[in-house]
Amino acid sequence: MSIPPPGAGGTAELTAVTHEIIQGKLLSAVDEMAIVMARTSMSPVIYEVLDFACGICDADGALVAQANGITLFTGTFSTQVRSLMRRFGDDLAPGDMLVTNDPFSGGTHACDLALVRPIFFEGRVIAFAVNVAHWLDVGGAVPGSLPPDANSVFQEGLRLPGIRIARGDVLIPEMVRIITENVRMPDLALGDLNAQVATLRVAEKRVLEIVGRYGLPVTRASIERLLDDSEVRSRAAIAALPDGTYRAADVIDGDGATDAAIVTQVAVTILGDTMMVDYTGCPAARPGPINCSRGALESAVKTVFKALVAPHEPSNEGWFRPLTVVAEAGTLFTAEKPSPTGWYYEGSVHASELLWKAVAGLVPERMSAGSYTSLCATYIAGEGDDGRPFVHIEPHHGGWGACRDRDGASGLIALTDGDTYNYSVEVIETKFPLLVRQYAYNTAGGAGAGRFRGGFGLVRDYEILSDRAQVHCGIGRTRTAPWGMEGGTDGSCNGLEVLSPAGGSTELTRSPPRPLNRADVVRIRTGGGGGWGPAAERDGAAIAADIADGFLTSDEALRLYGRTGPSDAAPEALHA
Repeated sequence: MSIPPPGAGGTAELTAVTHEIIQGKLLSAVDEMAIVMARTSMSPVIYEVLDFACGICDADGALVAQANGITLFTGTFSTQVRSLMRRFGDDLAPGDMLVTNDPFSGGTHACDLALVRPIFFEGRVIAFAVNVAHWLDVGGAVPGSLPPDANSVFQEGLRLPGIRIARGDVLIPEMVRIITENVRMPDLALGDLNAQVATLRVAEKRVLEIVGRYGLPVTRASIERLLDDSEVRSRAAIAALPDGTYRAADVIDGDGATDAAIVTQVAVTILGDTMMVDYTGCPAARPGPINCSRGALESAVKTVFKALVAPHEPSNEGWFRPLTVVAEAGTLFTAEKPSPTGWYYEGSVHASELLWKAVAGLVPERMSAGSYTSLCATYIAGEGDDGRPFVHIEPHHGGWGACRDRDGASGLIALTDGDTYNYSVEVIETKFPLLVRQYAYNTAGGAGAGRFRGGFGLVRDYEILSDRAQVHCGIGRTRTAPWGMEGGTDGSCNGLEVLSPAGGSTELTRSPPRPLNRADVVRIRTGGGGGWGPAAERDGAAIAADIADGFLTSDEALRLYGRTGPSDAAPEALHA
């Protein structure tokens, strides 16, 4: 690729203005990558849900810029790039592209394929472009590749643990053939692969434009300043918090192999300008697929840490330098091969939620009470009347916990997924043999009461328009409700049921494929978040507004708050 001739700034020292320009160009580059990905991918889970993320790492593998997308990928980029650096060493050339989806080398699960392109300038690597995207299917035991009852990673589809997939900017035919012969929907897979390739080319072009304009020394100096400045600000935010050790415990409702309650814990130690998050004592890796690997755990922790120190700032590796994550090997949160990890986000989100719960009281202006937590991911798969296979995967939005000064958010995506969406009704009914019968707030399930109440979950009903369909799912928080804060009550639980036209119903949680009949209805209910503060202190006007808006009935208001509006005196017992 040709390099623009250096301008006047090519050999200049780094100035504050030049630094801001370079950082703006890097952020613009990753945003452009994301736009290209959304516009050129083939799978609705990518272009509609936005289940992907794009970024740029420096020559050492440190993240320097990342587009908005899946929150949980924030912490995996550097780990995956460095894993590939160790594997390939100096055996890289311009035009190479690498692929990995290995959960045990910094990744998440087999469906999340990371494409990495080393960017060369004057014969040496100066950066890496990264794109991680959720492929709809990578083979394995079930359509969509995530069997909820898997007991081994070998049941979860094709793994490509650090493989060269392109030389000289051309995909290697043998590698493409391996992929197409091992996935159920090869056309979609190749379409998404080519979209990822296109984003890496965009990143290379933009990085080389920056280096060509300002010179390599100035560009490197700008990146180093970015990382150092982020570290300084991160340490200042931690230093402002009181030293001490803060603990939290929670329960995971089953793992897919058993319904037994799984008790987890964390200890968060703040000392000066550092934070250590310690998961010592958590259970061993589970037989079911809710395990996450160490890379996913560290990313889950980074998600909450970033919300704590600088929630609105662009992400880079500098923010995380004051952070240490401790966990024994081989646990639910640090699973090792061959433990199944297909539903890793159900484990990693509990790691995030534990940390969130431990520090929520320290920064109540930024944190909330407990949320519905689980993505409640649901797969409806089969064949349409035209004989073509389909796989509909959808993460579901739910209720978040109340904050110290406002009600919780309703119908918001879970902590793991960041800037992603659910499907629009129009896309579902166009792409799949499904009819959306209901899309509403889950007012029947309710939300945690308090001075500020939790947000409400959602209900979605899908009528099946096919004679050959099945459903499988991984629904968490089905028994253990989201926690309240400072006297607020707990929220409500998630669930999925299959309703038959004859009137019967079957409740599913972490359930393997179940056959569906035409006209069956799959109903997904997500829970409401926990409340904050005593219910007796809720403003009467807010209670009346909830009744007027259909969130509460008068009877429910009397039961929860002892009144229905500002004109009703609250019972003395509620203030005791």
